Amino acid sequence: MKEILTSVLIGKNNLVTGLIAICIVASIALGCNCGKGLDLGNTSQTSNSGTTSNSSSDNSTFSASDDVPSTATCEAMVHDLTADFSKAIDTNDFSELYQKASTDFQNTYTEDQMKGVFKTFVDKKRLVKPVLDKTDSLSPSFTPSPYIRTEKGLSILVLNGKFATKPVPTNFEYEFVNRGGEWKMLKLIVKIV
Repeated sequence: MKEILTSVLIGKNNLVTGLIAICIVASIALGCNCGKGLDLGNTSQTSNSGTTSNSSSDNSTFSASDDVPSTATCEAMVHDLTADFSKAIDTNDFSELYQKASTDFQNTYTEDQMKGVFKTFVDKKRLVKPVLDKTDSLSPSFTPSPYIRTEKGLSILVLNGKFATKPVPTNFEYEFVNRGGEWKMLKLIVKIV
């Protein structure tokens, strides 16, 4: 299996290598630069042209760690979201994942937009799904440690890190907004590199 993945990822076929390079560049661009990476940390913008960073700004603050849910709760949230994402990739049906998202997310992105952003993952699900499935048995490592940031009066839980999946790690950047005492998905970025 390792040899097959190595030959596909590094491979001799320029077309496959080129597609993988495009996927990596697209995931970086969509996840970091254009707001279409489902980064909704700045809920005041409704256009897809803005970018959001986790750095402190005039309207963002960071809370003490005692506001952060327990490590076990954070791990469970990451596992649940990753499992929901894996299921959506496998079935090409993002409706359940979309319904679990925060209203902030739903008011900014349609289900079709979400599906479009992750089309590359669906197209490559034969390679992606087994890697995502391996996350079930692994503990995520958080970098940095989970923290709460407050933006425009909203408490936003930031969970960034990775799973040590083989042959490549699964990196995630997740954010959840606290609505009515319940954490709802606000940001979903997954990178398998």
